[in-house]
Amino acid sequence: MMECVCVVFDLARITHLYYIGLGDSCCVLAQADLPCFFTFSSLFRLAPKNQCECAIARNLKVYQMEDYIDKKDLASIKQRRKKEFEHYQKRYIGSSSEGVFIPDIIIAKPNLPLSYPIQGVEVMPLHTIVIPGILVLFPVPRHQMQVILRATLGTLNTLADVSEDVVSGRGEKNLIILTSNVELLNFILQHVTYTSVVYQLSAVDMVSFESRHHVAQIPVIIRQPSLPKLFDPGADRKISSLVTITTKTFLRYHKLRIFIKSVRQYYPDIKIIVADDSNIPQKIEEDNVEHYIMPFGKGWFAGRNLAISQVTTKYYLWVDDDFLFTENTKIEKLVDVLEGTNLDMVGGSVTGNTYSFQLLYEQDDDSGCLHLRYGSFHKLEEFPNCVVTSGVVNFFLGHTDKSRHVGYDPKLQRVAHSEFFMDGLGVLLVGSCSDVSIAHQGHDPSSDPTITKVEKEYQKYRANTQAQVHFKLALHYFKNRLKCYSQK
Repeated sequence: MMECVCVVFDLARITHLYYIGLGDSCCVLAQADLPCFFTFSSLFRLAPKNQCECAIARNLKVYQMEDYIDKKDLASIKQRRKKEFEHYQKRYIGSSSEGVFIPDIIIAKPNLPLSYPIQGVEVMPLHTIVIPGILVLFPVPRHQMQVILRATLGTLNTLADVSEDVVSGRGEKNLIILTSNVELLNFILQHVTYTSVVYQLSAVDMVSFESRHHVAQIPVIIRQPSLPKLFDPGADRKISSLVTITTKTFLRYHKLRIFIKSVRQYYPDIKIIVADDSNIPQKIEEDNVEHYIMPFGKGWFAGRNLAISQVTTKYYLWVDDDFLFTENTKIEKLVDVLEGTNLDMVGGSVTGNTYSFQLLYEQDDDSGCLHLRYGSFHKLEEFPNCVVTSGVVNFFLGHTDKSRHVGYDPKLQRVAHSEFFMDGLGVLLVGSCSDVSIAHQGHDPSSDPTITKVEKEYQKYRANTQAQVHFKLALHYFKNRLKCYSQK
């Protein structure tokens, strides 16, 4: 039996944890007939562990990453990975390139007689601000009392014009105030300034506010705003001004030409960008088609990077070269979803299948565990045919700049797709819509011997070899710092 945790609520308070073996469900063993609110499947969200694992279960593929590292190299690779992770932490942990900060937890003391801001204080690097909301709320005794503010990444001052006997440490990391006049004290505190003295793109300075036996912490965010990168859709906002179609082709020019013809049936003016790493390239001479030749066999993700690097529109639509546009391939619907939400990309369906999947990540002290499960998290508000998920099929519309930010790892040459969404976990917000679909060209044998020969040659490169799978899992071990990966 599987062990699970049941949380019992009594008078709106969590009172006990019960461990019982009842498969995927829980029930209460005591405390009357109170409901159980959590199942085993949600336990890891309630109480994250310091250790993670990919348990072996029926219909579950499990990969232990160390199994794909040469044993004689494992120790040195671990050391290199540890060093690289420490460098990564210096750059991103505590703040991120996306401007999402992870400061220390601040616990407000009960009945603390101080007023101070707990969020929203922000300063640009090497600039000065007034810290709002600092007050002492209890009466000050007749004898002098001391208030101290301490900073780490900046200096403190006050705009109040008072003597050095009252305020000392101006322009330094510690600002000390001595007075027995509560009105004067609070006037000085209301005009305290913080000056950033270290150039940081993003950081958090925890300024301490000490009075009597009370200590509070004020998070001051140091952030360099980034310049917006906007794409002009033109006054008419035509679909061809908003979206570029991108694809990667290899050997199968007969498929590519059929695909382009299907696009032109519905979108005669939209630009198509083709990245091509065939050994003997053929010319694709079509209006509004840009054809980029790559070194032979350069690979799937290298081709995606090349294609997207040439996009000049706000969005790009990714498709395979053997897809077919139909009357249900409504790019406008996908544009409406991205324009009306904060999603970074949205997928459609291929022959009725969305293939959307969730990525569930557990952090470990030494590494992490990643679990791929097909399905979605929840519905997308205001779009009844759409859901929020982690990854989608090879037919999706994405924000050009966000996809460039994540990037497609060119080390992955064959049959790579979910790896992009793995690299984008925590950066990309992804949706999937079932009401926008694209068709797939059939695999029926051709009567043309030339096409038959090409298809046979193509199949030699289509599937991952055992060596390529081995390489990919070893790459996840180092690059993504994964202990294991499971898929169902």
